[in-house]
Amino acid sequence: MYRLSSAVVVFVVLFSMSFCVCSNVMAGVPLNQLTEVEQRSGWELLFDGKTTRGWRNFRQDSLSDGWVIADGAISRSTDGAGDIITVGEYDNFELSIEYRISEGGNSGIMFRVTEEEEAAWLTGPEVQILDNTRGRDQQKAGWLYQLYHPAKPTWVSKFEKEAGIQAPEIDDATRPAGQWNHVYLRVSAEQCEVAVNGVSYYYFRIGNDDWNKRVAASKFAQLPNFGKSPHGHICLQDHGNPVAFRNIKIRKLPADGTVPDPVDGILPLKGVVAFPHLQWEDWDGIDENGKTEPLRIMILTHAGDDSNRLFAANQRGAIYVFPNDPEAKEARLFLDIRSKVFDWDFQPEFNEEGLLGMAFHPEYATNGQFFVYYSSESEPRTSIVSRFRVSRDDPHRADPESEEVLMKIPQPFSNHNGGAIQFGPDGYLYIALGDGGSRNDPLGHGQNLDTWLGSILRIDVDKTDKGRKYAIPPDNPFRDRSDARPEIYAYGFRNIWRLSFDRVTGTLWAADVGQDLWEELNIVRSGENYGWSTYESKYIFGNLAPKNPDSLVDSVWEYDHQIGKSVTGGFVYRGSQLPELYGKYLYADYVSGKIWALEYNEQSRSVVTNLGIRTTGIPVHSFGEDNAGEVYYMLETVSGQGIYRFERVE
Repeated sequence: MYRLSSAVVVFVVLFSMSFCVCSNVMAGVPLNQLTEVEQRSGWELLFDGKTTRGWRNFRQDSLSDGWVIADGAISRSTDGAGDIITVGEYDNFELSIEYRISEGGNSGIMFRVTEEEEAAWLTGPEVQILDNTRGRDQQKAGWLYQLYHPAKPTWVSKFEKEAGIQAPEIDDATRPAGQWNHVYLRVSAEQCEVAVNGVSYYYFRIGNDDWNKRVAASKFAQLPNFGKSPHGHICLQDHGNPVAFRNIKIRKLPADGTVPDPVDGILPLKGVVAFPHLQWEDWDGIDENGKTEPLRIMILTHAGDDSNRLFAANQRGAIYVFPNDPEAKEARLFLDIRSKVFDWDFQPEFNEEGLLGMAFHPEYATNGQFFVYYSSESEPRTSIVSRFRVSRDDPHRADPESEEVLMKIPQPFSNHNGGAIQFGPDGYLYIALGDGGSRNDPLGHGQNLDTWLGSILRIDVDKTDKGRKYAIPPDNPFRDRSDARPEIYAYGFRNIWRLSFDRVTGTLWAADVGQDLWEELNIVRSGENYGWSTYESKYIFGNLAPKNPDSLVDSVWEYDHQIGKSVTGGFVYRGSQLPELYGKYLYADYVSGKIWALEYNEQSRSVVTNLGIRTTGIPVHSFGEDNAGEVYYMLETVSGQGIYRFERVE
């Protein structure tokens, strides 16, 4: 056991009492342990919370008595504690670490530190740790000392100008002194990055022209060894102020930057074109100006009417119908509302708008009703939820004049529109909405019950309430709260990209696209809060502590941005053609093109297996399901052959 002197114990107690009682423990991240995903994807602990193994003082063989362990953290306790470094040296790596600084305090995290100089800062660049309110340095926590500070991405400035909203030019995601903060640091030959509390601050490359120019303008210009070593120690600085560290983790990066895929194995499956002969009515891949016009099928579904038909909706606003037959040759236009739908391809940076959702009424076979979610062409930055009906004369055509607008949802920005709609086993319509867009949830929608945005809504389309073209289900969780929108079923989402119900268990799955570090999968239940934007998955985000952290619900699975950067949700497979997939949730990543099958035990609330599926690496933007429970996935295409099914590898 690590023993403390009585004087040190008194100091640590007083030091801890000076901190906020809020511990800011990451929602589902065990203290000084690796999560299941972290273990599978190559992370290692640098601090076990109990011993100082793996650490020593700079240019010393051991650790001084000035650093002590208390409450699962390693804390600087006395003057002269000294800078401490890892025993091991690292070249390319990712570091995940939490710190807690005292009022007015100053410290730092240095990397690639070598010991030929008398002080660690003479060789190793430093990520600042400060009390940003009372600190004595003009720089802020998370800045790379005298070299880099947060820079607003150009696309964010463009979005803000479009929406008439101005956020600060320099992010400050740091939480106050006395609270725990998280720093993510990536150092590699390809790209380095720093993020604070989940918010990416800046990117850089050691030794490139920009780096050299900044070093030449700093106090490090005359230091011959500063930032020169390709490897070195990680250093935690003693700057004379109380500071504590915990949850210190590292992932070594190979030269190509790849990290382990968090899978238990690879299924012997591959994707093949499902309908190789299909031709799409009024689409040939080229528009009237000779420009390539890709086909982006957003929704592939069925009407539940035992007609063995599939319905495919593209982002531009065309909905097609065709036989669920591999030999099918013609996809007929079922409904054409392209004139009503915002043309995302006119301005490609707005490609999160368009026709984004479609769902058939559970009684479609008798009432002919279906519902569509789309971005309005005539009312920019407005999402529409409408009811349509099938034509009386032709079961393969809808009546375009039958539109009945149920909801108009203002969207401050053109991204994070969500848009998935599904009928649940209860017969109600569920509508997934993003937080409104831009970056960092600038309007605070994720934790605001007085807005639809950042939530899943649930409405009754078979009844109406006064002033509405729908009714509020009697058991909606916030129906009777004056400070909440009664349509909300669950909240705390960033941008759900696909929603689905398990047709056997009724479980509602939602894939929520992350911002800078994590992608997540959620099982959604009534009234629950999924954390955004105070958490991203299980990890703290931004500088606003949650009002009631104990009420937040963990994601059931997540993966980090070295594995993929934009999750695409799918379906729990309930078909019969591939028994090895039965009961597994299929999902993908839009950026990496990876596809996985997750087996989740709802009774124990634990992941059983996460299996990979062979892919070509092409972005997967949506999944579909037919009447028999077979699952498909969709890729953007200029050939028209963008619908894929799974097939065993011979």
